[in-house]
Amino acid sequence: MTSEKKGILYGVGVGPGDPELLTLKAWRLINENKYIAYPGKCKEDTLAYRIIESVAERLEEKEFLSCHVEMTKEKEKLNENYRLIVGKIKEVLDKGENVVFLTLGDPTIYATYMYVHQLVEKSGYKTEIVNGVPSFCAAAARIGISLAERSEQLHIVPASYQIEDALQLPGNKILMKSAGRLGEVKKLLIERSDEVYMVENCEMENERIFYSAEEIDEMAGYLSLIVVKEKQEEE
Repeated sequence: MTSEKKGILYGVGVGPGDPELLTLKAWRLINENKYIAYPGKCKEDTLAYRIIESVAERLEEKEFLSCHVEMTKEKEKLNENYRLIVGKIKEVLDKGENVVFLTLGDPTIYATYMYVHQLVEKSGYKTEIVNGVPSFCAAAARIGISLAERSEQLHIVPASYQIEDALQLPGNKILMKSAGRLGEVKKLLIERSDEVYMVENCEMENERIFYSAEEIDEMAGYLSLIVVKEKQEEE
């Protein structure tokens, strides 16, 4: 059972990059609470922090918790990272203080935060997820396209794993976390007849938009998202 005397962990989505896409609820929680957790080693180098930096109030009065997770697929190392983060958060919650954990985009979509959320919740603490604007919705808006119409299916695919089978699925696809395999992904997409778009650093100053598979820069950065729209037959 949870204790009402303990603090609450809030997983707060801060959107894809533009501070104006921060929700009112996210803005309120950030301003109301003293302890802010961020997914990085240094807050100034962490995009989720930089998004709130220009709009949040009295940041100099807050306490920040570094919650860095190594970029690895080794479960043992990841689990150790999560244990350290959870321990740090529980120390604050046990003092009756809330923790606002900043998460890029939305906390429910391929976010490190959810592993922390589950462990904290299992330990008997109260948790709450605050949705943010997902990167793929923001990317579609920047391109000026819809992601799904009428009976179209929409598939969200982690492109850092095998995507060949996923590309055979009917409907449109969102390829996330593709940066490490962009050359391979680009080749697969060129061989198909789909409409392909890629947005790098969506809603940021260094944003770039690519309007075909052939245009994709194989050296694009980590925050690159690909939209694959199934070619529709003309009526």
